[in-house]
Amino acid sequence: MAKEAAAVVMDMGYLRHQRAWREEVARRASSLVIEVEGEVVVPARITYPREAWNAQVLRRKISPLLDRFIRVLPELAPRKSSLGLDMEGVQITNPVTLLADLPVDQSVPPVELPAGTEAARARLQEFLERKISRYHEDRNNPTVDGTSGLSPYLHFGQISPVEVAWRAREVGGPGAAAFLEELIVRRELAANFVLYNARYDQFSGLPPWARETLLKHASDPRPTRYSLEELERAETHDPIWNAAQMELVRTGKIHGYMRMYWGKQFLLWTNDPAEAFRWAIYLNNKYALDGRDPASYAGVAWCFGLHDRPFPERPVFGRVRPMTGAGLRRKFPIDVYISRWGKRMP
Repeated sequence: MAKEAAAVVMDMGYLRHQRAWREEVARRASSLVIEVEGEVVVPARITYPREAWNAQVLRRKISPLLDRFIRVLPELAPRKSSLGLDMEGVQITNPVTLLADLPVDQSVPPVELPAGTEAARARLQEFLERKISRYHEDRNNPTVDGTSGLSPYLHFGQISPVEVAWRAREVGGPGAAAFLEELIVRRELAANFVLYNARYDQFSGLPPWARETLLKHASDPRPTRYSLEELERAETHDPIWNAAQMELVRTGKIHGYMRMYWGKQFLLWTNDPAEAFRWAIYLNNKYALDGRDPASYAGVAWCFGLHDRPFPERPVFGRVRPMTGAGLRRKFPIDVYISRWGKRMP
């Protein structure tokens, strides 16, 4: 198709396989190939020319650029509709039949989440009307529904982060400020990570201090160990972790604060930190609707020290920030979360 087109327009992709796809199209196409930024608000190569070690570094660079890039563009109607083109399309009215012919893991159950731009905008509108005013207070509480729920839609390109940022800016206030920090600074820090760190999906891609301290404590006693299958089925002694895993399997997402706890516990229950990292990436990519996303890779890597600072040394974790079930119980009525999700897989 690209060989016959006057021009090819592609959206930006920061992951390894996305860049490979686009490079392949560019090599094969005989016409003009244009790549348009739609993944983030400020293109990652403009924001910073190398890997940023933490959010503070990127925040200083990105803040002066926001007014330039947060603009609403008019929705233009094409001069000629593509619906009249004489070409064979893909039948998508029966997604089950379509998926049966694809090389995907058929064991992952479907989740109940409406897809598409219309659903994404409805979710955004609900968030702006009901939740954003308290976002700075509720976003880290897994026992309340205080997040935007937009991550899957952003991941699949069903809503633009620029549109979301514009609407949040219009609302204003401390909740909107906290949300924009997550939507822009933290999300684009993740894009920076996968763009400039070729090993973003590997233990070896962690900061040197984090790798060194985790390897130093790799031989520390780990009284309880689980197989990957036991973890996948949420069959651990920890009801909090089981609930987080079940939320992931049933809904395709984990509350952001719980994903931090979920990811860190792999260090306690696996043979070594490299295996812990590998299994966390595997389960997140398998079940999360925003799996294989820059923010998803960075979120898992954060559990192992990425974009964080060293903490006082302790067994297993070394100087990587620990998270404990007791700490969660002090912060939240965590039994509410457990009762909501804490049942094993059927």
